[in-house]
Amino acid sequence: MENLALWYRRFGEPETVLQPETTPPGALAPGQLRVRMLFSPVNASDLIPITGAYRHRTPLPAIAGYEGIGVVIEAPASFKHLVGQHVLPLRGQGTWQRYVDCPAEYAIPVPDTVDAQLAARAYINPLAAQMMLTRYPPRGKRVLLTAAGSDCAILLGQWACQAGAEAVYGIHRSAVHAERLEAMGITPVAQHDANRIGIVAARSDIVYDATGGPLAEAILSVMPEQGMFVCYGLLSGQAFTQRRPAPRVAWFHIRNGLDALGVEAWRAEFERIWLTLPDSEYSDVTVYPLADWQRALSAYREGGRTRKPLLSMED
Repeated sequence: MENLALWYRRFGEPETVLQPETTPPGALAPGQLRVRMLFSPVNASDLIPITGAYRHRTPLPAIAGYEGIGVVIEAPASFKHLVGQHVLPLRGQGTWQRYVDCPAEYAIPVPDTVDAQLAARAYINPLAAQMMLTRYPPRGKRVLLTAAGSDCAILLGQWACQAGAEAVYGIHRSAVHAERLEAMGITPVAQHDANRIGIVAARSDIVYDATGGPLAEAILSVMPEQGMFVCYGLLSGQAFTQRRPAPRVAWFHIRNGLDALGVEAWRAEFERIWLTLPDSEYSDVTVYPLADWQRALSAYREGGRTRKPLLSMED
């Protein structure tokens, strides 16, 4: 049995520093599951650490990838019931490889009713959206999303509507997203329409922002003082400055939220996700073999993309 994995041994652009390496899997450590991977998506959260943006908490060398789905092939005695089952092998090794070892107690069993390609994407974006909506509830509020065509924002918008938001607006860069957002009950706002953004932002009670940079500053400059601005990403690659004492700015990092979750709370979050995600609108996928990872990354970077690149780990 040989394991093909995408390693990075220095920081830099993923297309440059990622290297496929094939080695036999080592001995399984106590308390770990071994999972034969099926699918793993390409997310911003997979690529950004490779650049060195979080080098203070990213020890090298490392295997890329944070989420995916696979089948348990080895388990300790107390988890033998999971052998042969689909699981999300989370909070362990990088997932852009054919075999992943992960802590058995944090592996999430996947219900048979959930499609494998959907379940492979059930961690980063759904959990972040769910935790933000719990921490900063939208009920009765006017909500504004940035990067509204992204997977996380799509879920934030739909679930905010279901949670009783008065209205949900979504700022998008590409026109291809407008019709899609409207069908979900999210009012589209073109990112180039600064006047429209200003009008909507001035009436927004809560903003979920994934972009940072000048757009974040423009929104903050006109938001109501009693509003809440939740920053959960910097897709623009630029930080922002708050030039007014209000509204309140909160920073959400899923990593920090996970630190507070014990095993039972961790599992409970996914029980909620399995109830809501299958009936939610989410991006379709385009599947690439692991050996074609460079094409998958290129597809991820395409402007106006509406499909999620998904790596297939099978030989």
